[in-house]
Amino acid sequence: MTSSNSATPGHFDAVIIGAGAGGLSAAARLVAAGKKVLVAERLDRVGGRASSEQIDGFTVNIGAIAIERGGVFEETFDLLGVPLDVREPSPATVFYIDGKVINVAKGGWGMLLGTFTKQAAKIGAKFADARSGGELPEEKMTTKQWLEQYTSNKTVHALFRNLCAAIFAVNSEELPARAFLTYFAIKGAFKRFGFCPRGTVGLWNDLAVGIRSKGGEIWTGASVAALHAENGRVTALDIVRNGVTQRVETGVVISNIGPSATVALPGAEAFGADYVARACTQPRPAANIVINFATQKRLLDVPGLITFGKTRRLCNMGELTATCPELAPAGWYMYVAYAVPRPAIGDFDEKVEIEESLKDLRDLFPGFADAKMLSIRVMRGEWPAQRSCAGFDMPQDTPLANLWHVGDAVKDYGDGGTQACAYTGREAATKALATLDAAVATA
Repeated sequence: MTSSNSATPGHFDAVIIGAGAGGLSAAARLVAAGKKVLVAERLDRVGGRASSEQIDGFTVNIGAIAIERGGVFEETFDLLGVPLDVREPSPATVFYIDGKVINVAKGGWGMLLGTFTKQAAKIGAKFADARSGGELPEEKMTTKQWLEQYTSNKTVHALFRNLCAAIFAVNSEELPARAFLTYFAIKGAFKRFGFCPRGTVGLWNDLAVGIRSKGGEIWTGASVAALHAENGRVTALDIVRNGVTQRVETGVVISNIGPSATVALPGAEAFGADYVARACTQPRPAANIVINFATQKRLLDVPGLITFGKTRRLCNMGELTATCPELAPAGWYMYVAYAVPRPAIGDFDEKVEIEESLKDLRDLFPGFADAKMLSIRVMRGEWPAQRSCAGFDMPQDTPLANLWHVGDAVKDYGDGGTQACAYTGREAATKALATLDAAVATA
């Protein structure tokens, strides 16, 4: 690609396309290793689909709100000496079923399921088998089909559907049972997490400061317009910034925009036709509906996340001001509720699905009638809740030897959340460092 408005070429050890969770995690690790890094982000802010915006004095999160502690994500912050500014609610999660709050922190799955079905022991045994390395369901079996083997109890099925929806943004008939069990039984699920008192974007801003303090560059409002490859390797990217196209040479590339968007770039024919076709068809983007609202009377005195029982579309909800009151003006309680449409993978009627979600809130909480609506965001298409449903992810590696993907279309099997994106960032950074060091050794 050429342009009359071209700038002087630059060179970086690594260029990261996109400043989401995976991209910033990879950049942090590369700058911590002393590499010259550029992050190119087309938006005017960092954070991607897990950011924040200001609405009528409220700090409203756009996508993910819960940030896991004690894993790869926190480790990434530690590498740069950046504090992870999250407050943990206690209890972290509860269930709200038939008008009752159920805290299973001590009793676990057995206690919860035993309330509703005599088959709880059998279901619990399958979790124990998975945890100890036992055989998992075959790949094509859905979570709903797996559960039907043990119980027909509607409340239990509703709980499992809403757990699938809350973590993976899909319905239980869309998620492989193998992925569900891998996440909840093997990976330890979502045990410790918190909320940022400045909105989720505050964490990304902190990490961006840490990256810059180590010499990394982050360009916002900068779109990658084309990639250039020779002999199976990317050599340069064209980046448009402030109306100027700059050719940036690089040793490695890490893409955080998803496989389908990456292969849509001019120059992506270098991946090969088969890979381009696979990148456009294998990932299964999943949708959700994020409802942000505020009330002047507390709907439910619970500081963490609430997972619901029988609902139409609503899966979980959190009152963020219970732990982070500064997110809202004085006197307001701010909530975020998540709903998953039917289907979550594929086409659906937005108006119908939003209304079904709002009906759930009206039925569960009479006080919702007086709520101040802040935003309703349907995350789908090019801006989905998940770029791929768990179990249908692409590999991080590509046919180009120095380009890798990060993010929630290439996550480890059965993984989820920002932790999964941070994990892909670590893996890509490890491969990038090996490639860069090998190039130096042979130079």
